Amino acid sequence: MASRLPAEIWTEEIICPVCLDFFTDPVSLGCGHNFCRSCVTRSCEKQEINCCAVCQETFPEKNLRASWALASLAEKARKLSLNPTQTESKLHCDKHREELKLFCESDKKLLCVVCSHGQEHRGHSFLPIEEAADIFKVNSLQTHVTGEFAKMHQSLTDREQRVMGDLRQREEEILKRMETNLREIQCKLDSVEQQLSELTAQLGKDAPTFLQVKR
Repeated sequence: MASRLPAEIWTEEIICPVCLDFFTDPVSLGCGHNFCRSCVTRSCEKQEINCCAVCQETFPEKNLRASWALASLAEKARKLSLNPTQTESKLHCDKHREELKLFCESDKKLLCVVCSHGQEHRGHSFLPIEEAADIFKVNSLQTHVTGEFAKMHQSLTDREQRVMGDLRQREEEILKRMETNLREIQCKLDSVEQQLSELTAQLGKDAPTFLQVKR
């Protein structure tokens, strides 16, 4: 059997087992398997318990570890214009050593044909791996677009709240200044009224008394 080309050998290590494309922002799980971060996030959204799509080992989503080495290799593969679907590297079932050709929609995992006929997957629905990958990519794109719009909406909401907060603060400052000015005016009016009242009272007195007060 002819040996594979070096590019085919290392390309196999940088293909995500979910989307079957070169890694994008790859992360490592505790079990040692690697996936695109978006693939793991998408998978977690559909499952009550987070588990690896390859070995089914559970993991906490917050413990995802970024793999810079795989990210670098994937980027090099893209620059070399390598196509993961055109190499001889294939993913194989750890149990039966058969090529993983099917995606179980019920369990959200890749299977070989032998696994699909087992008792564990009886009554489950399956898709060819290429078709499942296409659907996943479309869903991932939709999720990404929805997420970006949500971020944009949140950004606009935050900006609106900041602007409204600034306006309320300025309004309060203006009202405080107006209240202070009104109090000062009222004090002056009260003083004038007091003076007028005193003058009126004096004018009402008889002349001798008035003159006596003025001396």
